[in-house]
Amino acid sequence: MDIEELSKSQLILLTILINFVTSVATGILTVSLLDRAPALVTQTVNRVVEHTIETVAAAVPAVAPQPAPAPSNQDLVMSAISESAARTVTLYPSDAGTTTPALSVGAYLPSSRAVVTGAQDSLPKETIIEFANGARFPASLAHSGKGLMIYGFADDATLPKEPQATLVSSGSLKLGQTALALAADGSAATGIVARVSDGSVHTTLPDIGAGSAAVNLNGDIIGVSAGGTPGVLVSTNAITELLTATTTSADAKGASPAASK
Repeated sequence: MDIEELSKSQLILLTILINFVTSVATGILTVSLLDRAPALVTQTVNRVVEHTIETVAAAVPAVAPQPAPAPSNQDLVMSAISESAARTVTLYPSDAGTTTPALSVGAYLPSSRAVVTGAQDSLPKETIIEFANGARFPASLAHSGKGLMIYGFADDATLPKEPQATLVSSGSLKLGQTALALAADGSAATGIVARVSDGSVHTTLPDIGAGSAAVNLNGDIIGVSAGGTPGVLVSTNAITELLTATTTSADAKGASPAASK
């Protein structure tokens, strides 16, 4: 058959066959020559091959590792609410029984070994604090003022380990920032920071009940409700001032709330 009579497909197949046979023959010839060549020549050829491989490998772009997906807004909200729930405590009378009605709710500050709640005339100087895991510990009023009451525990009390509570100062808050809270009845509420004034943080949250803490998307506390006006929180600046006060409003023997971070 004349080569001119071959179709394009046949010509391509013929070219591939010739290249394959040539490559195999070249490989066999190269190996045979290297077996008979002096050691110096063999070493030189190996170095050239290694250098060629290194050059080609360096030219290939490295595949960058894929970054982990950023958490969604819903994930942040659920995580912040979960941390807030873990720090939410319930206050009972000092002689509380299993069926005694609760006096109020509050927020546990692990680093200070203290509980902060909204100031109420019905709250006694001595109380029982129930944690989220059901553990109960006696506590004494250590500081009060600025619409808040802070209770401390005995130094030898082995308190539950809950997520740390970072107090966000009012100066660090931004208008429109997300505000989350667990109401006294256990329901979750969402809102935004609407206005920040001296000692108060105004939000669009509903009435969450005195003592309930509001947090941001990181789970950090931005304020505590003193009750009365829906959405108005006592800023964390007041909490810090009370925790660092050198005098107390009550004789709280054994109570030792330290300065919060």
